[in-house]
Amino acid sequence: MEMFHTIQGEGYYSGTSAFFIRLGGCDVGCHWCDVKDSWPVDAHPMLEIDKIVSSAKASGAKVAVITGGEPTMHDLSQLTKHLNQEGIDTHIETSGTNELTGQWNWVTYSPKKFKAPVSRFAKLASELKVVVYNKSDLKFAEEHAKMVGKNCLLYLQPEWDKKETAMPLIIDFIKANPRWRVSLQAHKYLQIP
Repeated sequence: MEMFHTIQGEGYYSGTSAFFIRLGGCDVGCHWCDVKDSWPVDAHPMLEIDKIVSSAKASGAKVAVITGGEPTMHDLSQLTKHLNQEGIDTHIETSGTNELTGQWNWVTYSPKKFKAPVSRFAKLASELKVVVYNKSDLKFAEEHAKMVGKNCLLYLQPEWDKKETAMPLIIDFIKANPRWRVSLQAHKYLQIP
């Protein structure tokens, strides 16, 4: 769908330089999604892997974040292989609704209530990021935290349009459950892509 060099706004790598590769196609369909234009898989031009990799390399970023839509709808083996060969770390942001393909340095796993993830996906997660829209999302977060590995970082992120009501819930929850952290969409506060 698009490629751009920016600052990672979420999770553990928030505030760092990253080249984003946003793929078209989503099989989840979150009603609060902020990139609904990415949903139709056939609405976006196909690009050669070499063009994507050369754009990432030219950006100077040492990290490529592959996101969507839902990036696991695609076979990412060749793309990640070529990015890694150029010395670019590969990060993915996914709901985990399909099998993971490719070579990954970091996996941001963000399951959604709208479509169940692949059952073994949680064990692949470097970080678990749960978007909090309402109080029931905190229970959802705890259920998924039981499935991830012991070294997986745990993040709660307020849904952007509900941040005023979600943040107090998140703060109280983290105070009572200190293994969790807050993830903010810093790029939205900074008004950058």
